[in-house]
Amino acid sequence: MAILGIDIGGSGVKGAPVDTVRGELLAERFRVPTPQPSDVTSVVEAVAQVAAQFDGYDRVGVTFPGVVVDGVTRTAANVDKSWLDAPAAQLFSDRLGKPVSVLNDADAAGAAEVAFGAGKDQPGLVVMLTFGTGIGSALFLDGTLIPNTEFGHLELDGHDAETRASDRARETEDLSWEKWAGRVGNYLRHVEMLLSPRLFIIGGGVSKKADRFLPLIDIRTPMVPATLLNNAGIIGAAVTAETDAKAASPAGVTPHEAGAKVAG
Repeated sequence: MAILGIDIGGSGVKGAPVDTVRGELLAERFRVPTPQPSDVTSVVEAVAQVAAQFDGYDRVGVTFPGVVVDGVTRTAANVDKSWLDAPAAQLFSDRLGKPVSVLNDADAAGAAEVAFGAGKDQPGLVVMLTFGTGIGSALFLDGTLIPNTEFGHLELDGHDAETRASDRARETEDLSWEKWAGRVGNYLRHVEMLLSPRLFIIGGGVSKKADRFLPLIDIRTPMVPATLLNNAGIIGAAVTAETDAKAASPAGVTPHEAGAKVAG
């Protein structure tokens, strides 16, 4: 089965067909700027523009920067408010003429890392955290996604955690790596206390500089940097679309949201 993965980001919409057995792109990524304003009609057309560069695919997986429940976008913090309660999966499917799975962008990146990257073959509870403009989270139990977690919004020192410990906070406040690592460590210890995971996967653009801050953090849970970087969303979207194609859909619930394994 040929699967197309498309990743909707704050600055760009990018996609490529994916080999879901090896977790590799089958062609060079194609990217267009994210429309401004990023309203429903404009983003659907941007996704269609990316999809039009490829052929021979049977299904499509699309990431979205917000909570997605049964293909409906429930939050729209970083995109146009027209996405609130939009039937995204149906809109994309109608436009592309193919079955489409839509999921949260951090969940997609996590699905890729658990299937092919830093979390591959890791049993138990795995938490991926992406440090960027905010803090995204993805939670997996034995390779099964627990979707739409929002651990970036936990309270940390009386503030929303991502306003203190995101990579944007580091840049905006011009924090040293040592100072920022202290905040990240406090945040990770809080998540560790709540969940007792087997592994933290640290993603987002800052993961490329993991050697600058991970050695400064002392927690009990093992930490590893993400490995798939900018391709993670595309790969994870495709893997999830394949999961939805193979699993029986119980009572209208999207399979990847109903306990279908995305890895392992």
